[in-house]
Amino acid sequence: MDIESAPAVPEDLLRSHGLQVTAQRMAVLQAVSELPHGTAGEIEDAARERIGSISRQSVYDTLGMLTERGIVRSIQLPDSPTRYETRVGDNHHHFMCRSCGCVIDVDCDVSGGLDCVTPAEDPRFEVHDVDVIYRGTCRECRPRHNGPEDLP
Repeated sequence: MDIESAPAVPEDLLRSHGLQVTAQRMAVLQAVSELPHGTAGEIEDAARERIGSISRQSVYDTLGMLTERGIVRSIQLPDSPTRYETRVGDNHHHFMCRSCGCVIDVDCDVSGGLDCVTPAEDPRFEVHDVDVIYRGTCRECRPRHNGPEDLP
């Protein structure tokens, strides 16, 4: 299911993937939607705020099932716990700030082609996904500069 045809209502999204709608699944899915790039711990806290009680195991099981069904995407960033997002069905990458750790979606610029991330043809494997992680300093963490000459 591509992003344009995905149901907008969370209950319908779960049903369209053959899943029963439960309070726990709804709480976890809504937490991921509200916390793009949230960790399981952050999602657990948000889900608990929403429904009052949910076990850590239920959160992990739900995240695993939502990821397996393609409703949620898990993101593995270096030196960071797994993060989750509902932006699935398109090719985008991520920027991670070395200072504050924030994660920002980066849309692909395909105007120049993807030669830098396209591996040489090799019969030993078939590529399904490519993850690119940009690292640097986000706008909020960059020190104020007087002008372009002060930029590193």
